Amino acid sequence: MSVSKTADGSSNLSTRAKEKEMENIKSYLQASYEELTTKVSWPTWKELQANAAVVAIAALVIALIIGLMDMISNIVFGDIIYKMVGGS
Repeated sequence: MSVSKTADGSSNLSTRAKEKEMENIKSYLQASYEELTTKVSWPTWKELQANAAVVAIAALVIALIIGLMDMISNIVFGDIIYKMVGGS
């Protein structure tokens, strides 16, 4: 079986493979768009605001906990290291 070449030197086989790949990508994008517009249940604006507030408060609480843990560890380990090094 001989493979003919196109003007740019590529084979018809590779050109067909590229076209098939582009069709697969196009089909995937169309299916994704259809799913996002018809099958996904999007939250209302009010639900979105409520959820965003919960996330913001949770992030703030976690940041405060981590900051407190950092301050405590600096105090505890700072004193230990200072005494180990020979500070007075």
